[in-house]
Amino acid sequence: MTEVDLDHHRSGDAVTAELRADVVAGLTAAQKWLPPKWFYDADGSELFEKITQLPEYYPTRSEREVLAAHAGDVAELTGAHTLVELGSGSSEKTRLLLDALTGHGTLEAFVPLDVSESALAEAAEAISKDYPKLTVRGVVGDFTQHLNLLPDGQPRVVAFLGGTIGNFLPAERAVFLRSVREVLDEGEWLLLGTDLVKDPGILERAYDDAAGVTAEFDKNVLRVINARLGADFDLDEFDHVSHWDAENEWIEMRLRARRALTVEIPGADLTVTFTEGEHVRTEISAKFRPSGVEAELAAAGFALEHWWTDSQQRFGVSLARSVRG
Repeated sequence: MTEVDLDHHRSGDAVTAELRADVVAGLTAAQKWLPPKWFYDADGSELFEKITQLPEYYPTRSEREVLAAHAGDVAELTGAHTLVELGSGSSEKTRLLLDALTGHGTLEAFVPLDVSESALAEAAEAISKDYPKLTVRGVVGDFTQHLNLLPDGQPRVVAFLGGTIGNFLPAERAVFLRSVREVLDEGEWLLLGTDLVKDPGILERAYDDAAGVTAEFDKNVLRVINARLGADFDLDEFDHVSHWDAENEWIEMRLRARRALTVEIPGADLTVTFTEGEHVRTEISAKFRPSGVEAELAAAGFALEHWWTDSQQRFGVSLARSVRG
């Protein structure tokens, strides 16, 4: 397989220090929490790919339907020379965009950015092999920290797919979208995938599948802490919980302690106690309404140009252009 150079912006020591800080902050809070980015070591990335194939997990299929129908429109409208994908994972859906943009004759470079080096390397090498005329430059980094290190190659379209924007709290979303706008020149593009508000039963099943794959994915954050910080989490002592918060219109994934227990985390110099039934929030996944997406994009400096949904109107993909601030 073709070798692809990766730009590294997350050294092992820096990752461990970042994890340590998040663990201390999250597990000493009154309502315990952990950031979802720590799901994604090699095992976590593989588990997430399995989730995307589950019958209950509609977002990937729904977004793929939209991209299959409108990737040509994206190519025609943007004429992009560079496609940047944030949180690229396997980049499987991105091939629809790559096919359309290369077919349009404008695309010169593909820049996937992901926190998981293993997933990024595999995807980047496969794409480099299948699209030999493209310059493929993988970036190992955190899209909340390293956007300013993305390469030029105007005009660019930044793709942030999968509904990952929903993992941010509203204030965090505003900061993130503004940071994307700040690295783009006026007239460059953001392609954003947003999961839409729908029946709570559909949502809760999507995040708590019958086969238990999502439960294993949720618990992977504890495996990561055990591996990197020497913690002694017993994964069997925690249950995965999926909960729809109707007021905030988001799904929460949580880990619930089966009994009172104490966990030692030597790498964070921390002892954490859990009461029976206590929850650790590991992810929120906000669901959106079209008017809200347009408003949040406008506040960040983007003009919504096109809005597309799948046939069941479960998932929205927006194409927005950066405008003068």
